[in-house]
Amino acid sequence: MNDDKGTQPPLKLISSMATRALLAELATAWQAEHPQAPLAIESVGGVDAARRVAAAEAFDGVVLAADAIDRLIASGHVLGPRVDLVRSGVAVAVREGDAPPDIGSEAALQRAVRAARTIGYSTGPSGTQLLALFERWGLIDALRARLVQAPSGTPVGRLVAEGRVELGFQQRSELLGLAGIRIVGDMPEPVQITTVFAAGLATVSARAEEVRALLGWLASPAVAAVKQRHGMEAA
Repeated sequence: MNDDKGTQPPLKLISSMATRALLAELATAWQAEHPQAPLAIESVGGVDAARRVAAAEAFDGVVLAADAIDRLIASGHVLGPRVDLVRSGVAVAVREGDAPPDIGSEAALQRAVRAARTIGYSTGPSGTQLLALFERWGLIDALRARLVQAPSGTPVGRLVAEGRVELGFQQRSELLGLAGIRIVGDMPEPVQITTVFAAGLATVSARAEEVRALLGWLASPAVAAVKQRHGMEAA
């Protein structure tokens, strides 16, 4: 960082909602250590974030699911290598006050899914994998009329809190701290859905050195404890 040149304009990053709270806390910590290197982070639905980066919108860096970063590298909109940041699992939530179902095993989770009147899932990669699990269980046709996909950028937990879905599945990090819900627990290990979220340098950025320094810090052991507080593990 060229601190002797005074405060620089903010580095602009865009991320999906799964890492919104984590990046907000990390941005505060980064700026405490680098007061002349401010950050401006926008968090939106992952599909929208990828689309905007692919449209060459003026971002310096992007944080998305690793497969989305790979596609942006392949299309030339992000410069490799990708920087893996966190591993994030999926948790199950019900409305506050509702009796939590048993989800302690694959068989128990399947029973809970069969019994649920409505099931909420996300537009992100975890939602796609959840549908694949239901298909593997042979339930997708029976469940189709009960499946509710949250709009891009809308937490599944909000649908749960509003009573629009009975059983909600989403990244634990996106369920933490939401009012009106109870997190029953993580999906059991045999069927847990884990997403790696990664970062990349946007091709249109003119500040590659600064961005790479930031991404290296975001991936460093120094911030592992912050990731754990947000329901994630260092990648």
